[in-house]
Amino acid sequence: MLRQLHITGLGVIGELDIEPAPGLTVLTGETGAGKTMITVGVSLALGARGSAQLVRSGEVAAKVQARFDAPSGADEWAEDGEIILARTIAADGRGSARIGGQLTTAGALADMGARLVEIHGQHQSLRLLDGATQTAFLDRYAGEAHIAHVREYRSAYAALLSSRRELQILGDAARDRERALDLLAYQVREIESIAPEPGETANLQIEESRLGHAERLQEIADVAGRSLADDGGATDLVATAAHGLEAAAALDQEATALAERARTLATEVADLASEVRAYREQVGIDPDRLQSVRERISALKALQRKYGATDAEVLSFLGRARDERDALQTADERLASMQVQVDAATAAVASLAGAITETRVGVAPKLSASLTSHLADLGMPGAAIELAVEPDEPGPLGADRIELRFRGGVSQPALPLAKAASGGELSRVMLACRSVLADLDDVPTLVFDEIDAGIGGQAGLAVGRRLAQLATTRQVLVVTHLPQIACFADLHIRVRKQDGDATAEVLDDRERPVELSRMLAGMEASEHALSHAEELLDEAARVRAEVS
Repeated sequence: MLRQLHITGLGVIGELDIEPAPGLTVLTGETGAGKTMITVGVSLALGARGSAQLVRSGEVAAKVQARFDAPSGADEWAEDGEIILARTIAADGRGSARIGGQLTTAGALADMGARLVEIHGQHQSLRLLDGATQTAFLDRYAGEAHIAHVREYRSAYAALLSSRRELQILGDAARDRERALDLLAYQVREIESIAPEPGETANLQIEESRLGHAERLQEIADVAGRSLADDGGATDLVATAAHGLEAAAALDQEATALAERARTLATEVADLASEVRAYREQVGIDPDRLQSVRERISALKALQRKYGATDAEVLSFLGRARDERDALQTADERLASMQVQVDAATAAVASLAGAITETRVGVAPKLSASLTSHLADLGMPGAAIELAVEPDEPGPLGADRIELRFRGGVSQPALPLAKAASGGELSRVMLACRSVLADLDDVPTLVFDEIDAGIGGQAGLAVGRRLAQLATTRQVLVVTHLPQIACFADLHIRVRKQDGDATAEVLDDRERPVELSRMLAGMEASEHALSHAEELLDEAARVRAEVS
C-alpha cells in the first residue's frame, strides 16, 4: 500500500505531505484547491508523462516521492520492506526517475508502478467506450488460460500477416520476373564472356605502357649497358679503383674499409650491367601483343562503365546478378511454398480464433450477470449490462466483435454503452467493472478521481458503499465532491488553497461533520446540514461494520 506521498513545486502545490489510510482515504475541498493535482502527483510517481507546464511558477522543478510497501520480487530496490518511487520534472522540461534512490527510466518506473497502483479517472471511464478495452476486459475475466490462448493467437495472426505480405511481394515480382531474368541473364553472360580477374586492368595497363614504349626502352637500356660494360666503362673503372685501394690497404690499415667498399661497389656494378643486358633482351617489340592488350583493356573498361569502377566491383556485381537470377529462377517454387505456408497460417489462426470465440461466448453471460448485479448495488435497479460476442473478420484481437451494451431500465433496449449511458451511469459502470476485476488482480492500491461525475443523492451513497467494500481488501484513494462518498472515509483529508498554496489536513471526528455539511450546503455549515452530515456518517459507519 501507499504509505506516504510527498509533493513539492507541482501546480498549486508548494509542499504537501499525505499519509493515506490502509482502507478508504477521501480527499475533499473546493474546486481548484488542488485535489486533482495530488492524483497527478501520484501519476508522475508511477511513470506518467510530465511536462514543464506542471512545474509551479517560480520553482526550479516539481518533485514527487511515493513510499510503498515493497511488492514481491522487488528486493533489489527495497529497503526495510519499503520502496520509494521518485520523479522530478524540471522547469526546462528535463526530468529524472528513481526507484529506491537509484536512477532509472520513466518506463521502468511505470512497470513498477503498475504493480502497486491503478488509477481511475474520467478518461479511464471513457476508455470503456473503446471496443479493444471491452474485449480486453472480457478476456481478463475469462482467466489466465484464455489470455494465454489470446497471446498465442496474436503471434499466429502476426505470422499470418507476415506470410501474406511475402506472398504478395512474390506475386508482384512474378509479373516482372521474365523481363528481369532476361536482363540478368544478359548481364551475367556479358561479364562471364570477358571473365575479368581482380587487378587485371591495372596489370594490363603496366604491360601496355612497356609495349608501347619498347623502342625507346631498348635505346635507354643500350646506352646504360654500354656505359657500364664497355671497355673503359663504369665496370672497369670501379674495378681499377678497387685494386688500387686494396694495394693501399696492404700499406695502410686505415684504407681497408675503403677497399672493402670498393670491392662491393665493383661487384654491384658488374651485377647491374648484367641485369641491364637481361632487361634489354626482355623488352621486345611485339605489335600483336600490344594490340591484344589494348583490346582487353577496352573490354574491361566497357564492363566497368556498366557494372563497377574496378575489376573487383564488376565481379561483385556478377555475384549479385547470379544470386538474383537463381532466386528468380526458383521463384515459382518459392511462390508455391509460400502459398502453402499462408494456408497453414490461415488454418492455425482460424483454429485459435475458434477456441477463443468459444470461451468468450461461454464467459460473456457470466460477466454480464456479474456486472448487472454490481449495478444494482450501485443504485441502478433495473439497469443491465450485456456483452455481445458477434462474428467478425479475423483481426489482432480475434475473430469476434465484442460490444458492451447498456440498458438503463427493464423496458429500455440494450444499446452500445457510448449511446446509452450518461456520464454518471458511465462512472458507475466503470466502478462495476473495477469491482469485478478486484477479484482478478492483486494491485494493492486503487485511486479514483472524478468517479462521482454526474451523480449525487442515493446514487452517490451507492458508489460510496461500493468504494467502502473495495477498501476492505484494497487501499483506496478517492477525490470527490460528494458528501455521500466522503462519509465512508476511514481517513478524511481536506485540501484547501491558502495564499495560492494547496494544503492538506486530516479531519478528526469533530471536523468531519463540518466539512460534509459544507459539501452538502455549499456554504458554511447550517444546523440542518450538520444534522444531515451526522446521518451520513452514521449510515457509513453501519455499512462499514457490515462489510468489514
